[in-house]
Amino acid sequence: MASFEANELEVKMLPDLTAMAEDNSFIDPELYQKFMVKRGLRDIDGWGVLVGLTEIGEVHSYITDENEIVPVPGRLIYRGIDINEIVNGFLSEDRFGFEESCYLLLFGQLPQREQLDNFKQLLAAYQNLPEYFVTDMILKAPSKDMMVVLARSVLALYSFDDRADDTSIGNVLRQCLQLIACFPLLAVYGYQAYSHYHGNNSLYIHSPRPDLSVAENILHMLRPNSKYTRLEATLLDLALVLHAEHGGGNNSSFVTHVVTSSGTDTYSVIAAALGSLKGPRHGGANHKVVQMMADIKQQVKDWEDDEEIASYLSRVINKETFDKTGKIYGIGHAVYSISDPRAVILKCQAAKLASEKGLESEFRLYEKVEKLAPEVIGQMRQIYKGVSANVDFYSGFVYSMLKIPPELYTPIFAIARIAGWSAHRIEEIVNTGKIIRPAYKSVAQRRPYIALDER
Repeated sequence: MASFEANELEVKMLPDLTAMAEDNSFIDPELYQKFMVKRGLRDIDGWGVLVGLTEIGEVHSYITDENEIVPVPGRLIYRGIDINEIVNGFLSEDRFGFEESCYLLLFGQLPQREQLDNFKQLLAAYQNLPEYFVTDMILKAPSKDMMVVLARSVLALYSFDDRADDTSIGNVLRQCLQLIACFPLLAVYGYQAYSHYHGNNSLYIHSPRPDLSVAENILHMLRPNSKYTRLEATLLDLALVLHAEHGGGNNSSFVTHVVTSSGTDTYSVIAAALGSLKGPRHGGANHKVVQMMADIKQQVKDWEDDEEIASYLSRVINKETFDKTGKIYGIGHAVYSISDPRAVILKCQAAKLASEKGLESEFRLYEKVEKLAPEVIGQMRQIYKGVSANVDFYSGFVYSMLKIPPELYTPIFAIARIAGWSAHRIEEIVNTGKIIRPAYKSVAQRRPYIALDER
C-alpha cells in the first residue's frame, strides 16, 4: 500500500491549487530576451557561459580560426591526457582501467604500478557497509528506482560517520574513496531487493571480492552464478572509464561545485549530484535509447532499408511515434557537434561484443540510425550546430548485451561519475571560492498587501 494516499481534501483542492501554481509561475519568454538572460547558463548560440576553472576534465569540441568558431571532432581529456590515450594504454596491456582513471582524476597524475596496486587494495578495504546496513536500509525498504536507493543510502551513511561534517581534505578524501568503493554494492543490492520484492525473483546478495576490479565485481554481484567473460568485464570497465568525468560544466558536476560551495558535508553533496543525474535530461538517456531502438525493431520491417529507417526517424521528430516528444534519443549533445569521443570508442568495442553475442544485425541497425538521424534532423529542423551520436547511444546497447537490467543503467553511470564528483568536490574546497550564487532578476509587479477580510 502506498504511503501517501489521496484524501477528500486533496481530491477537492489539488486541481485548483495546481492551476494557480502553474499560472502564477509562468514568465513571458520575451522577458528572457529583453534582459539577456542566458538560460541554462548558455549563450544564444549554444556555447556555455564561463563560470569556473578546473584542471580535472576538459570537453573540447571547437577551435577558433581568425575569430571564427570552427567545430572539430570531440575530445575528452582527463587531467590533460586525451581519453583515447588512456583507453589505448590499458587496453593494449589487457588490463582494466577504471581504478587507474579514478586515481588520475583524484590525484592529478598516472599512478606507478605499486601506487595503483596499493590504491586498488585501499578501495577493496573500503568495500564494507556498516553492520546491518544492507538488511535495514536496502532490503527492508526496497525502491523501484535504484537512483533513489543510492541517494537514500548515501544520506543514511552520514549517520554512521563520526566525522561526517569534517570538511578537511583528508577526511573528505576518505569519505569519497569509501563512496567510490561502496557505490557498486549499494546499486546492485538495491536492484536485487527490487527484483526480489517487486519481481518475485530469488534474492542474491554476493559479497564483493577484493581480487576483482570494480567492473568485475558489478557482474559478480549482479549475476546469480557470478559468471562473466573477460570481454564482458572489459566492456563494462570501459563504460565506467568513459563516464567517470566530463568537465565541471555538466549538470551533476556543477551541482557538486554549487552544493560544496555552501560548506555542507560530502554525503549531502553526493546525494544532490545523484538527484541531478537521475533526471532524464542527464543520466537517464541511455535507457530511452534502448526503448526507442526496441520500438524501431517492431515498426521497421527491413533493418537494412535506409528509407524506411529515415521515415521512422522523421515520424519521431514530428512527435507521431515512440514517446511523441520529438526527440531522437542518443543523438546530439550540448557541447559535441561533429563527434562524441566516448561514443566513437564505445562503438568500436561494442562491435566486438555484438559479434561474440551474435547480435551483428542489431549493431548494424544502430550504425544506420547513427548515420541517418543527423541527416533527418538537419532536413527537418533549424539547428545552430551539427549533431552526432553521443555516448548514451551505444552505452545502453552495451548494457543490454551484458544483460544488465534497465533499472541499473543510470546507477552504473553514477558508479563511474562518483570519481569525477569526488575530484570536483575536493577542487572546490581547496580553492575556497565564494558560495555560488548567480543572479535572478525579479519581474513581478509591485503590489500592496491586502488584509485578509478585504480580499
